Amino acid sequence: MDYQKLTPQELTQIKTLGQLKAAGYQPKSIKEELRDNLILKIKRKENVFEGIWGYEDTVIPDIERAILSRHNINLLGLRGQAKTRIARMMTHLLDEYVPVVFGAELNDDPLQPLTSFAKDLIEEKGDNTPIGWWHRSDRYTEKLATPDVSVADLIGDVDPIKAATMKLSYNDERVIHYGLVPRSHRSIFVINELPDLQARIQVALFNILQEGDIQIRGFKLRLPLDIQFVFTANPEDYTNRGSIVTPLKDRIESQIITHYPKSIEIGRRVTAQEANLKGKPVDNIYVPELMKDLIEQIAIEARGSEFVDEKSGVSARLTISAYENLISAAERRMYMNGESDTIIRIADLIGVIPAITGKVELVYEGEQEGAGLVAYNLIGKAIRSQFINYFPSPEQKKKEKQGNPYVLPLAWFGEGNELDILASQGDKDYKSALHSVPGLEEVVTQLVKDMPEKEKEFFMEFALHGLAEFSQLSKKVLDTGLQFKDLFSSMFDMGPGEEDDFEEDDL
Repeated sequence: MDYQKLTPQELTQIKTLGQLKAAGYQPKSIKEELRDNLILKIKRKENVFEGIWGYEDTVIPDIERAILSRHNINLLGLRGQAKTRIARMMTHLLDEYVPVVFGAELNDDPLQPLTSFAKDLIEEKGDNTPIGWWHRSDRYTEKLATPDVSVADLIGDVDPIKAATMKLSYNDERVIHYGLVPRSHRSIFVINELPDLQARIQVALFNILQEGDIQIRGFKLRLPLDIQFVFTANPEDYTNRGSIVTPLKDRIESQIITHYPKSIEIGRRVTAQEANLKGKPVDNIYVPELMKDLIEQIAIEARGSEFVDEKSGVSARLTISAYENLISAAERRMYMNGESDTIIRIADLIGVIPAITGKVELVYEGEQEGAGLVAYNLIGKAIRSQFINYFPSPEQKKKEKQGNPYVLPLAWFGEGNELDILASQGDKDYKSALHSVPGLEEVVTQLVKDMPEKEKEFFMEFALHGLAEFSQLSKKVLDTGLQFKDLFSSMFDMGPGEEDDFEEDDL
């Protein structure tokens, strides 16, 4: 019988050690298991890390090389870079089922027992030793490193209650209550935010990583634990809260640096995949492609902003939460106006500010500005960056003084006219308001190539926001929406203490 060719159903029918031996089972370490299954997937051109975007040529090849080298891994990167998700997906490289000694505390391999319980049971029952089967989904343990984690939590401790109940002496190793690491024998064990683990606790991992033995309250046990360690760490932690002690770093064979999406397209894939839109009327809310780019552009602007702490990073969760809020803003407006469908507007971006303020770590200057104002400015910078992909620069056209496509709309505002875009405005009133601006429709129809008809008003509003970001118009946040008017007249209209801009109180 060829053990490797048995189906999961056939494997789980094996109930005793004798049957397992007859099937041709041979022990295999977890690192060999990961390596062999990875080789098969590579040969079959299968994607090991499904749904992880942007790492195809950088992080994933590094991880695969580490697995092929049988290395423990440290994933080093800023927050929101899929480090924990990658670790969890490594379980797909495990065999679907592996045999264990039934009832053994550390899921002992029947042919390589570790615990005295398993050894005694096999000695007593021989080939009749009962066998259980362990699914790969259960062979994963994750621990978040916090300052209160103790050696007992990770390694174990003597349990006096067990000693009293079982009437055992403290010289008997059965009085030991094993911690998470020994219980992860033959599993993937993940410690998240490793630098937050106290240095003395990190020291307790030395022997496990290198020599394979553990010491508990005077017991020196030679336990050749079979564990694939995966650690995650944020580089900011090295100087901010804690550090990885040098001998431990030396024992982690591969350190792999993760990164944020390197393009808007990759960011859009991540956001679309992760956004929780379940139960939302997404089929009735039209989202222009430009708006999806704008959401990603906000994160890009935040990562380069002078007000945002670059070392802390800007998580991919920012764009995910922002996109969810964007859809909710349109959904709310649709319900308020009794409409069956709607289209996303640029003004809906005001609704994503709460998704931004909690996701960025501000430097001192940013704190002085205020989180709300920083978020509003990031949205403005995103609009400005994307505007020149569709329209010519208003500043350049103004200098040329000939062929300026923005003359008519700007002249209309220069005559003292104002335009309000309200958050709860129905689609009919929204379109009517935009079409009241002379020459605005001609600007978008002439300059935006291959524009879908249903996106006309969206681009008309986008043009106004772009003109405001290039200081051709004034844009003010109202309690109920946005107001556009002539830049110079707004300066003269400002009263004492009034700013023609965004205020924290406007949130």
